[in-house]
Amino acid sequence: MSDLNKLGLAEARDALRKGETTSVELTEACLKAIDAADALNAFVHKTPEIALERAKAADERIKAGDAPAMCGLPIGIKDLFCTKGVPSQAASRILEGFKPEYESTVSQQLADAGAVMLGKLNMDEFAMGSSNETSVYGNAVSPWRRGNDDAQLTPGGSSGGSAAAVAADLCLAATGTDTGGSIRQPAAFTGITGIKPTYGRCSRWGIVAFASSLDQAGPMTKNVRDAAIMLEAMCGHDPKDSTSADIPVPNFEAMLTGDIKGKKIGIPKEYRMDGMPAEIEKLWADGAEMLRDAGAEIVDISLPHTKYALPAYYVIAPAEASSNLARYDGVRYGRRAQLAQGDGITEMYEKTRAEGFGHEVQRRVMVGTYVLSAGFYDAYYNRARKVRTLIKKDFEDVFAAGVDAILTPATPSAAFGLGEMTEADPVQMYLNDVFTVTVNLAGLPGISVPAGLDKQGLPLGLQLIGRPWEEGDLLNTAYALEAAAGFVAKPGKWW
Repeated sequence: MSDLNKLGLAEARDALRKGETTSVELTEACLKAIDAADALNAFVHKTPEIALERAKAADERIKAGDAPAMCGLPIGIKDLFCTKGVPSQAASRILEGFKPEYESTVSQQLADAGAVMLGKLNMDEFAMGSSNETSVYGNAVSPWRRGNDDAQLTPGGSSGGSAAAVAADLCLAATGTDTGGSIRQPAAFTGITGIKPTYGRCSRWGIVAFASSLDQAGPMTKNVRDAAIMLEAMCGHDPKDSTSADIPVPNFEAMLTGDIKGKKIGIPKEYRMDGMPAEIEKLWADGAEMLRDAGAEIVDISLPHTKYALPAYYVIAPAEASSNLARYDGVRYGRRAQLAQGDGITEMYEKTRAEGFGHEVQRRVMVGTYVLSAGFYDAYYNRARKVRTLIKKDFEDVFAAGVDAILTPATPSAAFGLGEMTEADPVQMYLNDVFTVTVNLAGLPGISVPAGLDKQGLPLGLQLIGRPWEEGDLLNTAYALEAAAGFVAKPGKWW
């Protein structure tokens, strides 16, 4: 078989089971593609030795007939996941040289299932960003181009390296994390599928924390079936994570029937933003029509507190970040600043954090510390928490009224050029999360499915939001949408 790196998880799994290829051959094809794609800056720590060792072990398991669905499949791991003996920096200078002595629960579960780790993927520093431009490794670059324009585009953020790697066929799939849209927005920008499961469905243990009540790991894949396969391997109760839910994990792939007759799909009026590009508006309307044609009932719904979601998110997330990032002080691990004669521990903290954290991280830590300070705690943080409760109740009311899933755009635009937002107000960048943050605030599952191209030939995605713990049903609705949209576009290879 040629072009093995272009296979999806399901295709590769079936080929392995039939003996048409081996995990070693699959892995070597991906490693070759990775080495030829340094221009994308997607893989920042390559692990070919680990990959080939795991591939050989996977081939033995497959021969022995003891092979879970992910066995032998080469994937990338976002740099936010701690991986034993492999640099795990969260794309930050402050964690330079940090090689954990332990494995995150999610990456361990994937390893136990026989998945092959090809290396660590680029991301925004501490997952703070929407364009993968805050990384200590430099920008990740999208494999897509606007028409004949050579301008480099963002693959989205914070899981930009994961999105670029999957879209460019450097790996069969990748892990991502989503705090306010960091799986779904890059998936939409690069024409792939990304699902954020219900909060608590995947363990957060061993994943470097940004905002603990919002962070959730999920798969980034080439299609919905692959997302179902990988998500099942990533899920499960973990006693090491107090927020991990002890709920059985279904066979998500078996739930992909494509039959959504009688399902009620809500269209929230509050997501119709002023100035929304006509292309996004049309894509949304087309998506609703596709689901109607597949037998679903389309209903208008209201989520009245949506307009407060972005401000509430940008109070809660920085507040939790300022608390979580207090541990990076140059004492126990990672980088420590050079000290001058007579410097004490306070100077060490100050210098280490000043040179270790990038500007976006510093901005969010300062905002978070401000909203948690004694005089402002009630005015900002407590009020944001109350708004969050109202946003969650909006969704609960809609689901209680019989709605099965909610259809919205995934992003307010197609991918923009790297550097194009440099001079913009930071709030302009934050608006990239306008359709996605509500899902994190309410702890719900959400999936982005590629559904069309804009006039410049760039991918556009649609988002489906599901009921809590019903990822199987959500994936099935996404599967029906994917089939109707028939998105098959791939980036032209320029790198």
